[in-house]
Amino acid sequence: MLDVPALVSALEILSSSWSAWVWVIPGLLIGLFFGAMPGISITMAMAICLPMTLYMEFLPAIIFLTSIYTGAGFGGAVPAVLINIPGTTAAVATTFDGYPMARKGMHNEALGAGLSASVIGVLLSYILLFLTIVPMAEIVLKMGPLEMLVVAIWGMMLLGSLTGDSMARGLLAGTFGVLLGTIGMNTAGFIRGTMGIPWLLDGISVVPAMMGLLAASQLFMLVNTPYLIENEAARQISLLRIMSGVRMSLRYPVVMLRGSVIGIVIGAVPGVGASIANLLAYAEAKRTSPDPETFGKGNVKGVVASESANSSAEGGSMATLFALGIPGGSATAIMLAAFAMHNVVGGPQFISDQRHVVYAILFSELAQSILLFPVGIAFCMAAAYIVRVPMRLLVPAVLVVATFGSYAVDGNVSGPITLFVFSIIGWAMVRYEYPVAATVVGLLLGRLLENNAINTYQISGGDPAYILERPAAVAVLVLMALSFGATAWAQHKGRTRQRAGQVQG
Repeated sequence: MLDVPALVSALEILSSSWSAWVWVIPGLLIGLFFGAMPGISITMAMAICLPMTLYMEFLPAIIFLTSIYTGAGFGGAVPAVLINIPGTTAAVATTFDGYPMARKGMHNEALGAGLSASVIGVLLSYILLFLTIVPMAEIVLKMGPLEMLVVAIWGMMLLGSLTGDSMARGLLAGTFGVLLGTIGMNTAGFIRGTMGIPWLLDGISVVPAMMGLLAASQLFMLVNTPYLIENEAARQISLLRIMSGVRMSLRYPVVMLRGSVIGIVIGAVPGVGASIANLLAYAEAKRTSPDPETFGKGNVKGVVASESANSSAEGGSMATLFALGIPGGSATAIMLAAFAMHNVVGGPQFISDQRHVVYAILFSELAQSILLFPVGIAFCMAAAYIVRVPMRLLVPAVLVVATFGSYAVDGNVSGPITLFVFSIIGWAMVRYEYPVAATVVGLLLGRLLENNAINTYQISGGDPAYILERPAAVAVLVLMALSFGATAWAQHKGRTRQRAGQVQG
C-alpha cells in the first residue's frame, strides 16, 4: 500500500530543495566515466566520492551516490561495445553481441540499443520497487544458500547457449572456467590450486582475468588491422543512427521485460547481483529466440537483454538496502557507509519512520533514469570516436589502460600479471576455437556455486529432503524444468516441421 501523506511530503522535499537535484548530472557523468574505464569499478568510483558526501545533508548525499550507480550501470557497456572490454563485470554479456555489431559498423546502433535498454530497465526496477518494497524485503529474507545454489545451477545449465558451434568444446571451456573460479580458500577452509602464491588465496581476481580473456586476446588478433571498423563510411558517429538503435531495442519489449525481471530478482539477492543477472538474461534471450544461431554475431537482442538486466539489478539491490539494511553488493555497501556517516540505519524501522525520505530517494531515482538518456547519448557520441583511432595507436593505448586498471583492482602487481596470463589463455582459446564466453561465465559462477553448495550441505546435514523445506528453491527448480522442457518441445516441433517440408519438397 502506498502511503499518500508520505508521497506528498516526499514531493514537497524534492520541490523545495535545489541541493537534492544539483548533484544528479555530475553523479551520472562520474558514473558513466568510471563505468567506462576498464578495471575502475562502480564501487571504486563511489568510494572515491564517498568523503564528499560527509559535507552534504543525507538526502543529497544518497541522491549523488545513486546517480553515480545509475550512470555506471550503462557506462560499462560503452567499452564493451567499442573495444570488447566490459567496463564492469555487469557488462560481460554486452560484449557477446555489442562488439560484433561494432565490427560491422553498427556501433552507433549498439550503443543506442544498450542505452535505451538501460534506461527502461532502471525505470521498471524503481517503479516496481516503489510499489513493492515491503513485500520484496520479506521475500529476500527467505533467500538462503540453497536458493542461491539453484540460481548458480541455472546459470551453469544455460552455459549450453554460450558453447558456440561445438558443444564439447563449449562444455570443456565452461568447466575450465569453473575450476579457475574455485582456486583459493573456500568457506570450509580448504586451499586449492594456489601453487603457494599468496595472491591466489582469495581466488583469481575476476576483473583482470576477464579483461585478459575478452579484450587483450582479441586485440592480439587485430594487430594487422588498420581500423576497428574497416569501412570508412561506417566509422561515422551519428545521432540519427544512435536513435535508430533506440528504436531497434523497442522492437523487442518481451526481451527487455524479461531481462528487467531477471535483473530485479537476481539483484535483490545479496552477493549475486548484476554480474550474474546480465549473463542469465542473455542466455535466456538466446535460448528462447527463434534465431539463436545469430547470437554472438551481432544480434541486437543480446545487447538489449544484457543491458536491461544489469541496469534493473540496481533497483533490486536498493530494495535489499532500504528494507533490510543489508547491502546487495559492494556498491550498496558504500551507500550503507553513507547511511552510517549520517547516523541513519536502513531496514524496516527506516521505512516505517522515514518513509517520506525513502519515497523522495525513489522519485529522484526515476528522474535519474530519465536524465540518463540525454546524458548517455552525449557520452556515447564522444566515446564513439574510439572507432576512428587507427589500431596501431588503439591497441597499445587499450593495453596500457587495461594494465593500469588491473593494477587498480588490488593495488599490486597481481592484477597486471593476471591480465598477462589470461591474455595468453584467451588468445589460445580464440586461436583453437574454444568459446571464451563460456570460460568467463564459469569463472564468475564457480565460487558462487561452490560456496553455496558447501553452506547448503552444512545447514542440511547432507539430507536431500531438506529441499522440501525450501519452497522457494522448489519453485525455481520447477520453473527451470518447465522452461527447458518448453524449449525442447519447441525445438522438436521445429525439426519435425523442417523434416516434413523436406519430404514435401
